[in-house]
Amino acid sequence: MKYKQIKWLILITPTVTIALWEYIRHAFLLPYISMDLGNILSPMLVFLVTLLFLRHLFNVLERMQEELRKERAKKAALLERENLARELHDGIAQSLFLLSVKMNKFGRNHQLEHDVDFQKIKQTLQHIHEDTRQAITNLKYVPTEEPHSWTETIYQYITEIKKHHLVDVHLEWAIRENALSPKEKVELFACIKEAVMNVIKHAKTNEIWIHAEEMENGWSCQIKDKGVGFSNEHLQSSKGYGLQIIKDRVRDMNWEFSIKRIEATTTLEIKKEEK
Repeated sequence: MKYKQIKWLILITPTVTIALWEYIRHAFLLPYISMDLGNILSPMLVFLVTLLFLRHLFNVLERMQEELRKERAKKAALLERENLARELHDGIAQSLFLLSVKMNKFGRNHQLEHDVDFQKIKQTLQHIHEDTRQAITNLKYVPTEEPHSWTETIYQYITEIKKHHLVDVHLEWAIRENALSPKEKVELFACIKEAVMNVIKHAKTNEIWIHAEEMENGWSCQIKDKGVGFSNEHLQSSKGYGLQIIKDRVRDMNWEFSIKRIEATTTLEIKKEEK
């Protein structure tokens, strides 16, 4: 039913009701109902029709107005996301790309390709650039209308990884939603993303295992791969930017971090234990 039709029904229903009642009363019920009783019944009949019929129309009208309001808000939000993505692309992303080009030229001119600090700065800039591009991509996607849980967000991320990077990710997730605080969810998800991207970039493998479970006094999350890996000595001395980000996040949350190479498997573990 259309919006205008509902408004017209609300306007004419009381009039039609009282007209039909007066016709029926005078044509058929006059010998049985007195004028005084008929006058009393007239407003009662209109009130009854209002309760049974017009209230339903009002509810439909309010629901349509609410849907229209939500649609307008959604359209405004999508427009704002597009504007923000455009500003990021035309401003920050291009500036970061130009800075990267200039830094590469500076490194070649001053022979800094093998300088550790210079390479770390380049990795930092590259990481920021990738995060900015990912933010632009996320802004261009239409957000889902139905709210979903944090665990579903992890499954969606794994699905995207499989689709865009052609990596087979085996996910076993057994940590309940209420076992983590909102801040812990954000930090753990960021660590998982960083660890997965490290495997994709450096491990030279197309298979990853993620296993998360609750323990008696906390929880544990492991990211495993059977790529090229590192020696244990190299892992202890490695200053890779991705691993350092994970270590910093874990330290700030008072969690435990470990990474080890056993036989042909590299295992990165993030663990929380209540003491």
